[in-house]
Amino acid sequence: MKIIFTVTNDLSFDQRMQRICTSLATAGYEVTLVGRKQKTSRPLEEKPYTQHRMNLFFQSGKLFYIEYQIRLFFYLLLLPKAIISSVDLDTILPCLLIAKFKRLPLVFDAHEYFSEVPEVVGRPMVKKIWEWVGSFCIPKADKCYTVGNELANIFRKKYKRDFETIRNVPYRKTFSDKTNTEHPVILYQGMLNQGRGLEEMIMAMHQIEGAVLWLAGEGDLSEQLRDLVKAEQLEQKVKFLGFIPPRQLPELTQKAYIGINLLENSGLSYYYSLANKAFDYIQAGVPSIQMDFPEYRNLNKAYNTFYLLPKLTTEAIVKAIEELVSNDNLYHQLKTNCLRAGKELIWELEEQKLLDVYKNR
Repeated sequence: MKIIFTVTNDLSFDQRMQRICTSLATAGYEVTLVGRKQKTSRPLEEKPYTQHRMNLFFQSGKLFYIEYQIRLFFYLLLLPKAIISSVDLDTILPCLLIAKFKRLPLVFDAHEYFSEVPEVVGRPMVKKIWEWVGSFCIPKADKCYTVGNELANIFRKKYKRDFETIRNVPYRKTFSDKTNTEHPVILYQGMLNQGRGLEEMIMAMHQIEGAVLWLAGEGDLSEQLRDLVKAEQLEQKVKFLGFIPPRQLPELTQKAYIGINLLENSGLSYYYSLANKAFDYIQAGVPSIQMDFPEYRNLNKAYNTFYLLPKLTTEAIVKAIEELVSNDNLYHQLKTNCLRAGKELIWELEEQKLLDVYKNR
């Protein structure tokens, strides 16, 4: 059976979709992952599934979304019979139209609470449009799943549809002995986007002695953050690593002393998030600073692997890092708990729930 997944990114750095597509391809499905090519896109690495990137004229804004919906509709229209799997609200409308027209199964994968992301919540008309898309399309999907239990509960009530939970856990890794760096590394891996607490983290480096901050990723704030580091004369303490291919991330993550995943409480999508990086830090045995939001709080009750930050301020970040650096007992307890949790929070166990979703579709 064929499965077609649709996303709006360029496929290169989407760890969740790479895991999902690989698992289904290994299980015998003929999988195609459809995204778009950007000006900064790197050549695609070979995978056990087909990858297709559409070349779009518009790269951002309303015209991008309009063009993408039209191009995706006609791309799907010409394909043979398959399960259509839409990833997030920004791909679901053309997927639904084609699924109904060609009488195909439609699966919906919500990576986030799309109508509640910071880029949308402050724009009432845009938010209203995406809310309508969700209300119109999601109840008509044959199967739905998302990244965490909190979002699954919200979506069940909102759309009157059952939602499975398939978390963003990594494959089990076996690491060699940790390579010591010249200074303890505070690591952020992910998109350099609005609401990630990156400005506060950079400013905190003025007060953090003997450590360096590594930022692995790029995004909308890439240039702005580099300007901030230069203006604050923090070039010796903050290092921009650029995009790191997913296969190289585990080795980089293991070098960190502390991982960070900071978020503003600026929308329900962030508040109920459960990010890849939280599990990546656990797998690498790296204690991390997470926000005291529901999913991270629930994980910490079960495994005690995080330092939970009560509020996103430079002062709170400095206090958290200083406590982790100075309190050896606390640090090593969190590290030990990460190593234990890393044996359970793995894709090899999680993927069975994914296979169950697509079975007999």
